Amino acid sequence: MLRIDFVTLFPETVLSAVRFSILKRAEENSLVAFGTANPRDFATDRHRTVDDEPYGGGPGMVMKAETTAAAIEAVVSRQPPVAGRQSFIIFPDPAGELFRQADAAELSRKDHLVFVCGHYEGIDERVVEKYADRRYSLGDYVLSGGELAAAVMADAVVRLLPGAVGAPESLEEDAFADGLLTYPQYTRPEVWEGRRAPEVLLSGDHARVADWRRRQRLLATRERRPDLFARADLSTGDLDLLK
Repeated sequence: MLRIDFVTLFPETVLSAVRFSILKRAEENSLVAFGTANPRDFATDRHRTVDDEPYGGGPGMVMKAETTAAAIEAVVSRQPPVAGRQSFIIFPDPAGELFRQADAAELSRKDHLVFVCGHYEGIDERVVEKYADRRYSLGDYVLSGGELAAAVMADAVVRLLPGAVGAPESLEEDAFADGLLTYPQYTRPEVWEGRRAPEVLLSGDHARVADWRRRQRLLATRERRPDLFARADLSTGDLDLLK
């Protein structure tokens, strides 16, 4: 079973974000276990201080090294001392490498993931230097804290666990599973506000449907994400479909 812990000042935020739908069922079926550790619980002063002014001046506050590190150590120590079982520590960070589907697949094979969620102006860099196995960014923008980014990454990871998704074959056609975007989906009614579902999807011809869906994936990727299309491993059949 995969265990995912979040080091966060706002545990209720991240737990409410991961305990629903597929992730909730995965936890109920013992495929994953979620936990949190709040750095505030490791503060030793009466005000339970977890942040301080940045050295060098500037706006905002910085999460302190002592309390953040203590929370990390606490969740790492929860793991049973089994040989080869290790914790993998991740810092959501706008300056990190872009999180991709391949990263989610890699993380889904780990034993224990720890997402360390920054807030305010961030975490004392010495903590990141000591503990980070990876820094990940969701994109070129900044959130108020790392909680939502951590929840997004956890979602991407958990749905890849064997048994988490009811129809595992659907994972093979997910967007980015093979470097391409996904195809458009349609359901009843056949005509909605004058717009008709593609005839090929109603034909019952599975080979035609498969070709149509593959072509839609190729076209969507070429038009919307040329960067992905340039890296895609296309077959001769793919090139024929594009013609």
